[in-house]
Amino acid sequence: MEFHVSLIGRGEKTGQIYQQVKAAIMDGRLRPRDPLPPTRELADRLSVSRNTVSAAYDRLTAEGFVTTKRGAGTYVSTSGFSQPQQPADGSGPRPKPVWDTLHAPQHDPSPVHYDFRAGLPDAKLFPYAAWRRLLAKQFTPAAMGTLEHDAAAAHPKLTAALARHVGVSRAVRATADDVIVTNGAQQALDLISRVLIDPGTVVAVEDPGYFGPQHLFRSHGAELVGVPVDDEGLVVSAIPAGVRMIYVTPSHQFPLGVPMSLARRTALLEWAERTGGVVVEDDYDSEFRYGGRPIEPLQNLDRAGRVIYVGSLSKVLLPNLRLGFLIAPASLRPALRAAKYVSDWQSNRPIQGALADFIDEGSLARHIRRTRKEYQARHDRILTVLRRDFTGLLEPRPVEAGLHLCAYLPADLDDVDVYRRVRAAGVGVYALSPFRLSSTGRPGLVLGYGAIALSDIDEGLRRLRACIRPDTMRR
Repeated sequence: MEFHVSLIGRGEKTGQIYQQVKAAIMDGRLRPRDPLPPTRELADRLSVSRNTVSAAYDRLTAEGFVTTKRGAGTYVSTSGFSQPQQPADGSGPRPKPVWDTLHAPQHDPSPVHYDFRAGLPDAKLFPYAAWRRLLAKQFTPAAMGTLEHDAAAAHPKLTAALARHVGVSRAVRATADDVIVTNGAQQALDLISRVLIDPGTVVAVEDPGYFGPQHLFRSHGAELVGVPVDDEGLVVSAIPAGVRMIYVTPSHQFPLGVPMSLARRTALLEWAERTGGVVVEDDYDSEFRYGGRPIEPLQNLDRAGRVIYVGSLSKVLLPNLRLGFLIAPASLRPALRAAKYVSDWQSNRPIQGALADFIDEGSLARHIRRTRKEYQARHDRILTVLRRDFTGLLEPRPVEAGLHLCAYLPADLDDVDVYRRVRAAGVGVYALSPFRLSSTGRPGLVLGYGAIALSDIDEGLRRLRACIRPDTMRR
């Protein structure tokens, strides 16, 4: 029996020897009562120390794979270990039927040199020095706090800081007790789903709309229905009968970018009060406003306790920090906190504590002002070039907030085909049609400006223009 190890540390070599001997026993290459090489001999063959081999043999002995006879050597146990054969395709355990249609996204491996994909902030703008300083303060025994399971609750300083932040920046009505901190907005939506969605519950979503929440609701057994969006936002009069919950992005609708008018917001709240429905308001990037009056959130207008407000720091800071929160009516908060506990026993206290200090010392507000200025310059440049060079090719929708805009293509073009050509040219965009649930509408592209440098915009758009109608745009 031949064994091999790589040139790595001693502990890793011990693990490799253990794994190789165990695999040989499990699949029958080493049979019961077969002898293993003496430790000194195997150590010489592998050019490792005898102690390394002995440690691997000791672990195999402790787990019952081999037995050692003093003076006689080490032998495979007689318990008859065998590796079960791999089941034929389709014969293993099966997931629930909904998972036959829900899949993790397959990312296009082709490189993106000019990144107009929506939903991505600029990692280069993140305040790394300030964050490292604040995070270092959290890695002390006193700051770490309790390690017991009730640590699933949020850092108390953070709930108070977030309540103040959204109260000042977004006019959201909340105290520290109202805030539940989550690992991003997606976990907030998952907690809401656990608490409110039974199999067959009818949930309405914007159409077109963001597919992440749609997949999540479906995974909990919801029956999804799409509600069309026009220039005033969600068409409230089109909400079907039987809907128990509706998910909306009223401040900056994704992907069209239109804000929900006051008349529509009022009508949606009246619908919720009349039917007993719940409105989930996802306010995902409204910190970045470039003009017009701020849109008052549904949560502030709600007087019947029908709105759950979901916020995120993913666009303001970094998505991989996993910082989100929700603010819910009092009737739902105990259940939502229990759902957080059963799904996530420990919160990331160091990250939460650092964010609390980041807010309290004014660094978050300063960071938002600085990045807003940068993102507005990119937003303005994209619109300038589109209006100057894309007449008859792309019609941008007006947008006054957020990190993306939507632009319509000519009706005779397929936006997915355009997307593929653009991606092959090293430009990242999103096609509009995949965001449609059941509605039909004009083809278009969704262009983000969070991740692309201002200096790259002109060349990226030049390549985009050449890909829309390549047969007529040759230069």
